[in-house]
Amino acid sequence: MFDSIWYQSLIKPPLSPPNWVFAPVWVGLYLLIFLSLAIYILKIDEDKEMGYMYFIIQMALNLIWSPVFFASRNILAALILIILLDIFVLLTIWKFFSVSKWSGILLIPYLVWILFATYLNFGYLILNR
Repeated sequence: MFDSIWYQSLIKPPLSPPNWVFAPVWVGLYLLIFLSLAIYILKIDEDKEMGYMYFIIQMALNLIWSPVFFASRNILAALILIILLDIFVLLTIWKFFSVSKWSGILLIPYLVWILFATYLNFGYLILNR
């Protein structure tokens, strides 16, 4: 799935972290994401359906982004996906926060990282036309 020759050939935007940073950051983020979900699930509230829907959509967008960017090499489609991901993570935070403040707060590092990833994705698009 990951074509390292193609990826290494891309002009990287300023502030691009070294490749070794991504794996530990994502491990930490996924721990926070699923801790947030666990808190949300355990919190007693009658109106949580939208939060679950937003969570599922943002996780699907998250999982789809890598194959679109790396396997399909479609930087524009990946940018569209990550912008949608940004929106659905914001919606998820909003709904989770309304049920449990901690559940919403734990997703903020994830939002910050994907906003940074959006900048990188946009940079790759502009620099590698």
